[in-house]
Amino acid sequence: MWKILPSLLFAISTLAFSAEERPNILFLYTDDHSYRTVSSYPESYDWVETPNIDALAESGIRFHHATIGTWCMPSRATLLTGHHSFGIESMRMEGAYPGSTYDPEKCPFWPAEFRKEGYQTAQIGKWHTGTDTGFGRDWDYQLVWNRPRYPENSGAYYYNQLIEKNGGEPVMTPGYSTDNYTDWAVDYLRGKEGREEGKPWYLWLCYGGVHGPFTPADRHLDFYADAIVEDPADIYPPRAGKPTYSRLVEQWVKGPEEEPVLARGKTKGGIKANGKKTLSDWVRQVNQAVRSLDDGVGRVVEALKETGQYENTLIVLTSDQGFAWGQHGFQVKKAPYDANIRSPLIVSMPSRFPSGKVCRHPVGGVDIVPTIFSVAGVKLPWDMHGNDLTPLLEKPERDDWNEPVLTVFTGDSYGSASDEVPIAVDEASKMKLYMRGAVPWWVSLVDGEWKYIRTLVPDEPEELYHLESDPDELENLAMSSAHGERVRKMRKQTVDKLRKHGAGMVATLPEVKPLP
Repeated sequence: MWKILPSLLFAISTLAFSAEERPNILFLYTDDHSYRTVSSYPESYDWVETPNIDALAESGIRFHHATIGTWCMPSRATLLTGHHSFGIESMRMEGAYPGSTYDPEKCPFWPAEFRKEGYQTAQIGKWHTGTDTGFGRDWDYQLVWNRPRYPENSGAYYYNQLIEKNGGEPVMTPGYSTDNYTDWAVDYLRGKEGREEGKPWYLWLCYGGVHGPFTPADRHLDFYADAIVEDPADIYPPRAGKPTYSRLVEQWVKGPEEEPVLARGKTKGGIKANGKKTLSDWVRQVNQAVRSLDDGVGRVVEALKETGQYENTLIVLTSDQGFAWGQHGFQVKKAPYDANIRSPLIVSMPSRFPSGKVCRHPVGGVDIVPTIFSVAGVKLPWDMHGNDLTPLLEKPERDDWNEPVLTVFTGDSYGSASDEVPIAVDEASKMKLYMRGAVPWWVSLVDGEWKYIRTLVPDEPEELYHLESDPDELENLAMSSAHGERVRKMRKQTVDKLRKHGAGMVATLPEVKPLP
């Protein structure tokens, strides 16, 4: 039945909308923004407050477990193609970091298809997917901070950004970036700048917050002044049952007052560790910076309401991935644990979908694109790796949904360049396997309450976590013979998923450590 139903739903939705009636799509996209920083998520610190994001959740569906991506660039590439990194052909790093490029013939971006269907497409904010932003091909209107094109300006996450308008020359732009992006988005929504009246629109609003250096707006510097963060249980090594890289990682050390501080002399996440700021200082600062994102959400939603567009607009809010602060010893994204990469995901359109609901089914970034197409009544232009989530939007608590979520980390390798899993035999292969950092390639699968991880390094242990009883992923159940059958089952599910979507790496997956 489920093979027939999506086609039927698409046919009905296409008939339901004329070009003028098709819904607008507002996609709010944040950066390094963990679900732990959103107060409507029960895992957030009890002192965190994000009233506008919480209000969005109250008007829609909050997804309990969303894995959108593993780091900035592949997550964005997924949301432009509907493919995992191994299916994104020609995307590659090139030149001084974060320089990158792609061939639009081999790597088409789906907003071009929306333009063909009568939508106006717009993008505001951070661009991190090739020096070619696609203006005139994918986008009708752009105001973007093109990091790959201007590496000398790529660290300016919060002030003094080089902004390109509609493919033109960059202009050095003062002001706090989160507020600038919100201002420009509000102007667009109000029809003051860029929007063509009478057309449905898709706006991808890409904030740079809350990426390092995690700079709050001045108005939020006094927030959470007394907040204290409890040390994560496994902030210091060793960590029994983990693969070598995560068992021994040591990005935090004990400071003068015994509270964790970042290891001295190491540059992490766009900041210089000085051994003075404590874990509590850093987490407090990050959550201060999130408040400007929350302000932005409130302002754009209010602009929709005041202009009469709210009822006919699908709002999606999520992040490229999360960010660990001490969990498993990390201060980084990329690693396969929820603390590192799990994102908030909220979808709201009260005129069409229920409000104030929580969906506990795990979902992934590849699911967002086919969902947007479905809601808009636009036919998919190519096969995509994800699932249309409209059945979950219509009934978030449904019990007949069984779609495991695949997540893949292949460093900065894409498409056929990821066909062969690198083996660290020399410096070049080690750099490819570990992407100039501490995390090697891996694949994972979340199936309901269970999470399976396979590190793509020979003879490393697989990992299995029961997310309901062990949400912090502290006990690797794959080390127990009692769970061997489940590990083997999820290993096969993972390989089958990779093979289904044409991942060439299936032929070169390294052997895992034998199970107990």
